[in-house]
Amino acid sequence: MPPRNFNLILFAVVVSILCHFTYRNTRTASILGEAIELIEQNYVDPVDRKQLVMAAMEGVVSQLDEHSGYFAVDAYRSFQDNMHQEFAGIGIYVDQPTPGQAVRVVTPLVNSPALRAGVLPNDLIIKVNGQDVSEMLLADVSDRLKGPPGTMVSLTVLRGDEQHTMSVQRATIELESVVGDHRDESNRWVYRLAGEPSVAYVRLKSFGEKTVRELEQVLADLDNDFDALVMDLRGNGGGLLYAARDVSDMFLSKGQIVSTRIRDGEIEESYAATPGTLVDASKPIAILIDENSASASEIVAACLQDNGRALVVGTRSYGKGTVQEIMPLQYGRSALRLTVARYFRPNNKNIHRTADATEDDDWGVTPDPGFVIPMEPEAIAKLADRWREASFPMLVGIDPPEAIPPSESDAPADVGSPVLDARKREILKLEEELNALQSKIQRSVLSDQAKANLARGPEELSDDPPLRAAVGRLLELSGAERNAEPDAVDPPADTPPEQPREKAA
Repeated sequence: MPPRNFNLILFAVVVSILCHFTYRNTRTASILGEAIELIEQNYVDPVDRKQLVMAAMEGVVSQLDEHSGYFAVDAYRSFQDNMHQEFAGIGIYVDQPTPGQAVRVVTPLVNSPALRAGVLPNDLIIKVNGQDVSEMLLADVSDRLKGPPGTMVSLTVLRGDEQHTMSVQRATIELESVVGDHRDESNRWVYRLAGEPSVAYVRLKSFGEKTVRELEQVLADLDNDFDALVMDLRGNGGGLLYAARDVSDMFLSKGQIVSTRIRDGEIEESYAATPGTLVDASKPIAILIDENSASASEIVAACLQDNGRALVVGTRSYGKGTVQEIMPLQYGRSALRLTVARYFRPNNKNIHRTADATEDDDWGVTPDPGFVIPMEPEAIAKLADRWREASFPMLVGIDPPEAIPPSESDAPADVGSPVLDARKREILKLEEELNALQSKIQRSVLSDQAKANLARGPEELSDDPPLRAAVGRLLELSGAERNAEPDAVDPPADTPPEQPREKAA
């Protein structure tokens, strides 16, 4: 056979194979597209094609696990802002209690352009750049507030019976993820307990792109000038896997941190601590967790607990032992959040709580013996108020029904908010979970050992029982270590792309 004919045959075979795979990969999409086309043409009422596509995407991922999902354009933008920990805007939290009524300012952020321009809590936004927005939905008002840093936006607000117009210069607003116990006179965070300044205190609200750098700076400023450290992960729902890994590495010079396994249990990555720490090994550490500490928070708590580096105090964590990868779609405008792996703590256990798991099953991170310290609902509410007032000083003294403090895990509304109906469904779901949690807490009883540990803590921390018990034990350990011989230091705990893709835990 002439070489030319052979080459033609080979080319035809390659093209046929490519066509076969292309057909196989696109025929399902063709079915979906055909169905949407038929609905759009024949359904009894007019339909929005975009909404149909979104519903189809949500239907596809609903067949997976509860942590996989589809980010539409606005939701993906908000997610990215949260992970990047910054956005371009004027720096306000807003809400809209009633659709069709003016958007309300909950609070300007500390040191934000809005605060400097004179925006106050409870202001009603009625005009943006002279355009009436008093009846617009929250997302539409939010879009008008956003813009490139350095540009100006005119804001008219209704304050009582008076209108106030102000010009606000947009800026890059950074969202902090590492905060302290309280603020000083200059509104700077103090990373020490007010009643026990010898105990350093850091609270991680999330694990974003800047969390590692933020915590490194805080620990560098503290410079080991403390007797013990409390790291509060309560309410921290997770974030980026690498951030949890690097935070764990700050406290360990050796030992396993976490490993991830993909399909069929194959180990994808295994992370170990590197030499050197940012906190001296003689400084005892306690980690506070609760039912809302999830994923990346659980990686840190489990790692330091298994390596005997930290005492874990509070209540059993959420139990999310899976890793999600953020895969951009539509050239980065939307994204798929897909579970791609499971992570395993150093003791080789996966902490994931399955749908059929019971309270007696082994899941989540359980506090150390004698340090399971639940909180009553009233104490939880009081702690949440204290956290919000520390984060948003302008809310101090404002009655919550007038201006509901924002959830610290939410991005400010001028980042771009999810649709209102979705927020309502989320709020109802959270209320159901809170009611169930409160019922469980009310049934819980402290063990005798937990009561003793709680009693040893400082009385001034009685409003926060887990913190009180942790500080009591840390002060004992730090005192023992100061009195110990150099070669007989007690352990610090009782028991041992194309677009870029991000892995979230």
